[in-house]
Amino acid sequence: MAREAAQETFAAAWSDGGVVVDVREPDEYAAGHVPGARPMPLRTVAVRCGELPVDRPVYVICASGNRSRTAADLMTSRGIDAYSVTGGTGTWARSGRPITAGSHESAA
Repeated sequence: MAREAAQETFAAAWSDGGVVVDVREPDEYAAGHVPGARPMPLRTVAVRCGELPVDRPVYVICASGNRSRTAADLMTSRGIDAYSVTGGTGTWARSGRPITAGSHESAA
């Protein structure tokens, strides 16, 4: 079962340059995402896990926390220190934290 990271924990990790993976669909990602988040739609996670570090935590985010739990479970089974972000991008945005729009990965 995926471990979860509260929004406050995630925000601190993000501000320290933590690895963030957004598992929403490309149109959702383009509409607004956490700055620096790597787009990796849930359907691609199984074949793209090798792109992720195994030596530091990976924070997985989606819209509300459902898809991120599934992805974090899969990542954990592959040796990645993954955490599902509680409340997802919706809670992040509603709390006034930064959001970036666009279809390409943003620089952190």
